[in-house]
Amino acid sequence: MTPDLFRILPEVVLTLVGVLVMLTDASMAARSSRRPLGWMAALGVVAALVASLWQGTLSAGTAFFGTVQTDAFSTFFHVLICGIVLTAILLSIDTLPPDGDPEQHHIGEYFALMVFGAVGMCLLTSAVELLVVFIALEISSISTYVLAGYRKQTGKGAEAGMKYFLLGSFATAFLLYGIAMVFGATGTTQVQEIATLLPAARSHALVLLAFGLMMVGVLFKVSAAPFHVWTPDVYEGAPTPVVALMSTAPKVAAFALIVRLLYGVFPLLHPLWMPLMWMVAVVSMTVGNLAALRQQNAKRMLAYSSIAHAGYLLAALAGAGAEPIAAIGFYTAAYAAMNVGIFALMAVVGGYDEHRSTIADYRGVLHQRPVSGGLMLLFLISLIGIPFTGGFFAKFYSFSTAMQGGAGWLALIGLLNSGVAAAYYLRFALSIAQPAATGARAEAVPRIGVGVSAAIGVAALATLVLGIAPGHVLDAAHAAAQSFAAVRGF
Repeated sequence: MTPDLFRILPEVVLTLVGVLVMLTDASMAARSSRRPLGWMAALGVVAALVASLWQGTLSAGTAFFGTVQTDAFSTFFHVLICGIVLTAILLSIDTLPPDGDPEQHHIGEYFALMVFGAVGMCLLTSAVELLVVFIALEISSISTYVLAGYRKQTGKGAEAGMKYFLLGSFATAFLLYGIAMVFGATGTTQVQEIATLLPAARSHALVLLAFGLMMVGVLFKVSAAPFHVWTPDVYEGAPTPVVALMSTAPKVAAFALIVRLLYGVFPLLHPLWMPLMWMVAVVSMTVGNLAALRQQNAKRMLAYSSIAHAGYLLAALAGAGAEPIAAIGFYTAAYAAMNVGIFALMAVVGGYDEHRSTIADYRGVLHQRPVSGGLMLLFLISLIGIPFTGGFFAKFYSFSTAMQGGAGWLALIGLLNSGVAAAYYLRFALSIAQPAATGARAEAVPRIGVGVSAAIGVAALATLVLGIAPGHVLDAAHAAAQSFAAVRGF
């Protein structure tokens, strides 16, 4: 029998590492460099990644009185989240202000918060008890709230942290009220028991209310329309390395939770939530892309782009059987690679102070920094969905899954929206590829450290591999879907 501790081993490792980073930071001299803390956090996340892969060799099972479950589904998302957090930490090591800079504040807490956030995200993907889901979501959210406002010397940084905190707390309250309604209707908060007891629930109106409240809370976390208003302001105000993290890892965990709720808690409401997700997908794609067309600020443009991608992901839910779960798993992996990559390069080219903020500011990057400019074009091409990149195969898989489920119109709307998205992505790409303006001062190319080089390299390699040879990740996504389907019996 597998000890309970093994079922949460990655979370245990991450917690210990986060505590160690904070204790080490407190014991260091005030003027000492905190860069080694970043490497300590990175090594800890690597250990958690190894622990997650090792969990994949265990037989599926639950622990701690059935509150967490380890299977191929949780393992897939654990590995993905740990990979994203590791990349974000490596990126941060080289792009935060240098030692001695007055803006280099609380850097030890910065790395500890990233690690603690990963604890909540990982726990969120394996929790099968709604109260544990709430706790995991809070652990993840509180960390990202603080990170969003890390640049407290700037007005936009404070605005980002406060706006994310207030709206995020409001959305979490919806989720908590929904959990209370579910408990009132069924007398339990255990996922598998809820699905069994729903047909005999005391009040079906209470069940519907619970479903609506919980979906509001979770759709906020993935910035799906109409719960997206926080996204552009938070992306613009937060440090770019933090945006690379918060635009991907929390969304990966939240989409895993959406799958858990729709297929694990409310499978009997499929005739209700199917058209609802259909509508949210269409609104997210359309609102995100049309708003992105009007943006001149690069981060705000990518923020609205992320809203559109949430719609592309939700479109897969129109499929039948376990295929939508596999499509969501693969899309989250591809989106994480290309989104982390583009934000990593923006952090390198634009700097911590973001002296390049608008799309026009990136003019001439390809000529001044050929490698960085070329990789930016690669990630933009993948975001468009051009063949031989991860973005193309992810969209193809999501839309084909929707078509197989009979939602041909949804797939067509997704394709049309992808065409609209190409306009603003290509506008950004053309700015990067154009020669610098006449008389523009040539910038000195800074030395790129090992950490950020590794982060960008991993993101670029993943983007290409997922587009050219996606077999292994696709197999893992299918195994995750089949594992989840086997437990739920569909």
